[in-house]
Amino acid sequence: MKNILEYIEGSAAAYPDKIAFADTENSITYSELLHNAKSIGTKLSSIGEKNRPVAVYLDKSIKTLCAMFGVVYSGNFYIIIDSEMPVDRINKIFSGLSPVAIITDDEHLDNAKQFETDGKIFLYNESANTQIDENILAKIRDRQIDTDPLYALYTSGSTGMPKGAVLSHKNVISYTEWFSKTFDISSETVFGNQTPFYFSMSVSDVYSTIKSGATLCIIPKACFSFPINLIKFLNENKVNTIYWVPSAISIVANLKLFDYMKPEYLKKVLFAGEVMPTKQLNYWIHNLDKDILFANLYGPTETTDICTYYVVDRQFRDDEPLPIGRHCDNCDVMIITDKNEPAKVGEEGELYVRGSFVAYGYYGNDEKTKAAFVQNPLNPYYPEIVYKTGDLVKENEKGEIMYITRKDFQIKRMGYRVELGEIETAAGSIENIEECVCVFDKASDKIILVYQGKKLTAEEILKCLKAKIPGYMMPDRVEKIALMPHNQNGKIDRKAVTAMMCDNK
Repeated sequence: MKNILEYIEGSAAAYPDKIAFADTENSITYSELLHNAKSIGTKLSSIGEKNRPVAVYLDKSIKTLCAMFGVVYSGNFYIIIDSEMPVDRINKIFSGLSPVAIITDDEHLDNAKQFETDGKIFLYNESANTQIDENILAKIRDRQIDTDPLYALYTSGSTGMPKGAVLSHKNVISYTEWFSKTFDISSETVFGNQTPFYFSMSVSDVYSTIKSGATLCIIPKACFSFPINLIKFLNENKVNTIYWVPSAISIVANLKLFDYMKPEYLKKVLFAGEVMPTKQLNYWIHNLDKDILFANLYGPTETTDICTYYVVDRQFRDDEPLPIGRHCDNCDVMIITDKNEPAKVGEEGELYVRGSFVAYGYYGNDEKTKAAFVQNPLNPYYPEIVYKTGDLVKENEKGEIMYITRKDFQIKRMGYRVELGEIETAAGSIENIEECVCVFDKASDKIILVYQGKKLTAEEILKCLKAKIPGYMMPDRVEKIALMPHNQNGKIDRKAVTAMMCDNK
């Protein structure tokens, strides 16, 4: 197999009338999904490009999924752009990406026209109703190979410039095969999808769905604001598998929702994206059926989604951290010390990843790519690129990997990777801010923006930031400081600021 479209084509042949995806307004069968994707692919083929980026700028819906696969049929690769993201940040992405086309709809057309790009704009409805040209699609497919790019997924960048990790068909096929086999994803699986399609976790449920002839139901955001409706949604749609960020799972536990209503069909609870609080997980385990599988998955965007996993097989105290487990099949991990040596059991080191899950690097960013995608330090004999995760871990006596912390000041928050430097860059551009720094208070799980400047209130700063960065990156506190501390090199002394502002231990 060399192309993910074979998943759709196989499921459409086996389950033509089965629901593939459903959102609050519509559902789509596998045969309809195949038709829409081919129609969009035919329309996009008119740009005459190959292996070039095409931006999908739509609300999270069935249309987004059809557009993604349509881009692939055209012989190009897709980038999902958050429809709620400020235009300013989208233009930052586009400055390095230069997409050859944008797929959007009437609702978002005015915004799309503000993007600083020469890419042609295609409207979804017109594209999805294009007559399919099988000859053109066959010619495109004939030239495609498994190492062609499938998508680029943009993460926060430390310099204020987002980084686009480029993943191939081979990456996603290798990963999906592991995920589907390990968690027994089949045509009987019904996913309750929580994560955005521009977030790497969505790769797992979306691609295992089309591989297995499963069904994926997109959970409305509003359900997480009124969580009793979340449980109702799971039951009404007979959801038996969820793969959520821990913060979403914690909402249910913190409100003790299972005291009032329980998911009736749930069989698998998977989580990733940030550290899972054991106390909240224990609420799920103790209040649901004993045969439900719980698994802690770990991995950065640069490893497709996951590189290690742990199926919960024993009890943990509320204050006891969960392991991130062991490597996935066809993916290997190494714990490397600062001396470029393998860490011993119990010794802290950085986690490196090698194998078919590892991305190519960052689109148009050679400097960042070379810093993170490096020659295997344990292999001096032939070229072998591995990914440095920047995460500090150690192996326990059971042979399980335990996550410790980030090596730098990048954080994971609400399931998203956030580079504090990107917030600083956005805040520093605001008039009358002289200097600023972002620190993370681990004790309260809050981002604090500290600034030196005049004639600004916290409310005014937050208002300006809303036009520059996504909501999940917004500071929780804004503090003014009379004089910013600096170290001997003339740089802002982050440690001093953290000591002043945080209760970290």
